[in-house]
Amino acid sequence: MADPILADDHSPDAVRRRLSSPPSSSYLRDFIYGAIDGAVTTFAVVAGVEGADLSASVVLILGGANLIADGFSMAVSNFLGLRAERQQLEGARREEERHVSLVPEGEREEIRQIFAAKGFEGKDLERVVDVITADRDLWVSTMLHEELGLGGAEPSPLRAGAATLLAFVTVGSFPLLAFVFDAVFPGVLDHVFAWSAAMTAVAFFAVGSLKSRFVEQAWWRAGLETLAVGGAAAVLAYAVGAFLEAVV
Repeated sequence: MADPILADDHSPDAVRRRLSSPPSSSYLRDFIYGAIDGAVTTFAVVAGVEGADLSASVVLILGGANLIADGFSMAVSNFLGLRAERQQLEGARREEERHVSLVPEGEREEIRQIFAAKGFEGKDLERVVDVITADRDLWVSTMLHEELGLGGAEPSPLRAGAATLLAFVTVGSFPLLAFVFDAVFPGVLDHVFAWSAAMTAVAFFAVGSLKSRFVEQAWWRAGLETLAVGGAAAVLAYAVGAFLEAVV
């Protein structure tokens, strides 16, 4: 028996409303990327300094500098990368429009072969070709998608960069919270580094669990997966700090 709610979602009116809206862009990748990298790199600084047996003030200075500098660098890199992809798409669109203007029959043949490969033939195939090539925008968009694999939802470079920066600074501050608290209320916390490691583990697990809301993965499995990746980076950073402290 069909699910009545699912059936309502696929009624002609519901489908029309859904398809009439442009596909929305997701910034989940940008948030997860920024959050994990923020926690990993900041705790790597904390672990490296702790491994080298340096003072807590060095942790705060280097950790704070990492939050601002590396977070901004990641956000700008994400912004420029997405803007470059958008510029690539715009350039490809102009090139396809030029081809349609200069060699329309050749472009019609490309449409014909693309849909023939999808199983259309005879009058049905020619009808598809006629319908698509009658609308210049649809023609160019179809070529971009089918021939070049471009198009679809275009995320905003500015919003993607902002999501990366926000996640980096927010989640990346977790490894420093214990040191900030100890600086404001000295002597209250024992084993500040252990508190920092615990806070970082919470941040990793929380980010992974949040990711599970958008992908088909159990929340605890996603949390443990992210925790394991971040923990491995932290252990490596601590080992490098301890090694350098011993060498120097």
